[in-house]
Amino acid sequence: MTNPRPLQVREQNLIDLYSHCQLGMTPKNFYAKWDVNHEAMSSDKPLRVYARICSRSLSTVRRWFSKGRNYRSPMPSDLRHLALMDFLLEHFEEIPEEFLKILCSLTGRK
Repeated sequence: MTNPRPLQVREQNLIDLYSHCQLGMTPKNFYAKWDVNHEAMSSDKPLRVYARICSRSLSTVRRWFSKGRNYRSPMPSDLRHLALMDFLLEHFEEIPEEFLKILCSLTGRK
């Protein structure tokens, strides 16, 4: 393993910006924006998309769309995941392929 890189002012500023960013999108707003077929909501397929994006179980995601006492709010981290996915979907064509490769190769790094 290599030596950790020190955090300079530039990196600290980026961390500050990110940590104060109120990034979030509700499942219902994501659903409305990305043309999830309403009839398809009776099947699990659209719910599986949310489950994959947010790394949640299907039963947890079902509760986000439930009414009454079965309803559960998504966690702030879920809202952030949906907002980041929305950003990636919105700007996918503008993101250089090399950047996407780097982003995906960071998975599992320690």
